[in-house]
Amino acid sequence: MTELLTAAQMRAIEQAAIASGEVTGLELMERAGQGVVGAILEEWPELDADIGRKAGGAAPRPSASPRDISGQKMGSGARRRAVVLCGPGNNGGDGFVVARLMKERGWEVEVFLYGDPDKLPPHAKVNYERWRELGAVNAWDAQRVGEEVADLFVDALFGAGLKRAPACEILEPLTKLYTEGKTFGRMAAIDAPTGLCMDSGRALCPEFGAVWSWLTVTFHRPRIGHFIDERPSYCGAVRTVDIGLGGHDWGEAARQALADFHRLEKGRGMGRVVATLVSPELVSPYLGKETEEHKYTHGHALVLSGGHGKTGAARLAARGALRIGAGLVTVGAPRATMMENACQLTAIMLRQMDGADELRTLLQDSRINAVCLGPGLGLDADREGLVLEVLQANRATVLDADALTQFEDRAEVLFEALQENCVITPHGGEFARLFPDLAEKLNAPATTGPAYSKVDATREAAKRAGCVVLFKGPDTVIAAPDGRCSVNSAHYERSAPWLATAGSGDVLAGFVTGLMARGLDPIQAAETAAYLHVECALGFGPGLIAEDLPEQIPAVLRRFDIP
Repeated sequence: MTELLTAAQMRAIEQAAIASGEVTGLELMERAGQGVVGAILEEWPELDADIGRKAGGAAPRPSASPRDISGQKMGSGARRRAVVLCGPGNNGGDGFVVARLMKERGWEVEVFLYGDPDKLPPHAKVNYERWRELGAVNAWDAQRVGEEVADLFVDALFGAGLKRAPACEILEPLTKLYTEGKTFGRMAAIDAPTGLCMDSGRALCPEFGAVWSWLTVTFHRPRIGHFIDERPSYCGAVRTVDIGLGGHDWGEAARQALADFHRLEKGRGMGRVVATLVSPELVSPYLGKETEEHKYTHGHALVLSGGHGKTGAARLAARGALRIGAGLVTVGAPRATMMENACQLTAIMLRQMDGADELRTLLQDSRINAVCLGPGLGLDADREGLVLEVLQANRATVLDADALTQFEDRAEVLFEALQENCVITPHGGEFARLFPDLAEKLNAPATTGPAYSKVDATREAAKRAGCVVLFKGPDTVIAAPDGRCSVNSAHYERSAPWLATAGSGDVLAGFVTGLMARGLDPIQAAETAAYLHVECALGFGPGLIAEDLPEQIPAVLRRFDIP
């Protein structure tokens, strides 16, 4: 899994590398600039045409011909034009490196600086002076910036460490560039689009939001804000560039610098790793089946059904649990719904279950090792008793939907009963009902950074509830009471908008339940289920309905070579 960093963590890593003597800050800035140029030309290979650049070497002909500032199509001998927007810190220094490298490739480059060049940090000042040997630096002029037209714009204004909303004189002209189409779809941001808090993915300016980019290039590891909250609207594609900060023994001074930083972070409740990105390598170790195993080896999951006319959600969850590999799955249903369920269940077993007493009897079968309740359960008075009965039995448990809403006004009763072997799976509304204070902080306007994030909220919720919390959304965040946290992102190449369909969350609850029945611990089950849930949607594509999700599991597992 890929670690997601905060801005402070990235600074500590850079400082540790510099303290070791293995690399200088100036070298890191040069590598960053080279990485940005490489990522830009990889993203838009048509820009790497032979345009008479000073550096030699063949380049592919453009696949499309952008228009120059006169509106005429550019021929093979024309000069590309870039506008590089530099800020007052080291992000601006990266921008000066990019400007110099593009100029050396034969580009016409215009550079704007927001801030006083005499106040630039030392390494940024060096690269400012290097650029000055090649071209002019224009003082920031909002009107002029807003009227620029170029093949490429580079946002090197503030980067990932932004602490407050940028001035309107910055955001307004950049917003104009986007709304009037002057960027031609090519705005590349270094580390972060200006105005976006990279610790939270939230825009810090209520009026203008953040700068829209089509490519965001970051370094060493991505930041949390690249994958959660408003990020998808601003970052475009994200590329992470290696600048040589991994795999080194940086020496005692560097180790001490990192140790001091991690102690500070732990004091804030953050720990060594704030969050990780759920990725494919998470999946393969857990899902295979061996020839000598039998059905009970893989657990027996119980899914509780709601009343008449509300049984479909439980069947979706049950189907998900069965397809994900649980050895047996039983739906426990009220007498009034037995026929309704029996008509649509085959491999899934059915047991009559009316009220907490019958549930208690059913749970005497110790082979039932995982329970899911909530999908379609209803909010009748006796439903709370079912939830508490299951929790008292101390089985692996997934609580979703109505099982959470049932405790809207008495969340402390639920938290008191929850165990470490439980997973709760709220969407935004359910999260707000259980954790109103955390939701209020999360939904409050963000004006300073680091802003309160969905990662912060989910980690606090997990600690309070005493169990794993899977906070659903296209930026699903999963956290355990001990502080472990991961993000399952359905953005960029994993964008799966088809999951916005009734019942998809019920299937996800079933996936988690089935994996817990098979013996995965709660956070492993939640992470694996969330990842496979998105993979199933990507495998099916447009037209997806919830019933399709479990049926994609065989194809998804084959792609991962799961036996």
